[in-house]
Amino acid sequence: MHAAPGESLAPLLAEVRACQACAAVLPHAPRPVLQAAAGARVLIAGQAPGAKVQASGVPFDDASGARLREWMGVERSTFYDPEQVAILPMGFCYPGPGPSGDAPPRPECAPLWRARLLAALPRIKLTLLIGQYALRWHLPQAARGALTPWVRGAQPLPPGLLVLPHPSGRNNIWLAKNPWFAAERLPALRAAVREALGG
Repeated sequence: MHAAPGESLAPLLAEVRACQACAAVLPHAPRPVLQAAAGARVLIAGQAPGAKVQASGVPFDDASGARLREWMGVERSTFYDPEQVAILPMGFCYPGPGPSGDAPPRPECAPLWRARLLAALPRIKLTLLIGQYALRWHLPQAARGALTPWVRGAQPLPPGLLVLPHPSGRNNIWLAKNPWFAAERLPALRAAVREALGG
């Protein structure tokens, strides 16, 4: 679907939340989980909700969310204010378990909704690409290359984009092997978030 110029966000969000496109292939009833308002200035492009988020309906309502808020340097109240932070994962419903961790985001989701939603968020100043699926959609030139050079900034990024590893505990080994992330990238991330949110 193509973006509709000037499309109102509220009815679009209602349409997304009623989506049944993957009902036949999901291991549960569809429950799209996302957060957005027209005033949002920071966009979090994650992967897909996990089982806990599927149950609560609140994005990043788990240990990954706590770590992500710490990385960003924001309070929970800011994080969950849709007029400040939009949360649009690559798949809006929990895809179920995979061979190692959760299954990938359903491939139907982003082509159906992403362009329309992004067109309805005109004030976004900073987009955080979390993991390979978000990186490949927003930066097709990343193809299937490694994520780490993009996180480190070794690859040039367009203004207003930052790439992060997933804040899941499954990445603890990666974080331990790459201490530069906490030393170099987190201060830059927090400064970019502060600037995008207006100080």
